[in-house]
Amino acid sequence: MGEYKIFFKESVEKDFRSIPKKDLKKILSRIEALAKEPRPHGQEKLSGQEKYRIRQGTYRIIYSIQDTELTVWVVKVGHRKDAYR
Repeated sequence: MGEYKIFFKESVEKDFRSIPKKDLKKILSRIEALAKEPRPHGQEKLSGQEKYRIRQGTYRIIYSIQDTELTVWVVKVGHRKDAYR
C-alpha cells in the first residue's frame, strides 16, 4: 500500500487559529503520521459516519479516509469539548 495524501477542509485553518502553538506542532505531526498509517492504534470510527478520530492530548482530530484514492481528509480539529459539534 502506498502513502496517503493529506488534505484539509477549508474550515480546519480556522480551527488551528485557536490552538496554542506548542499543541499545534504536536497535532500537525500526528496528522503527518496519518499519511503512512491512516488507521493508527487508538483511532475510533465515529458512529453513524464514515469518519474517524484520533486524540492528541485534549484535542481531537476528525478525518475521513478514501482508500481508493489514497487520501485522508482532515475535517475538524478542536478541543475535546468542541470537536463533535
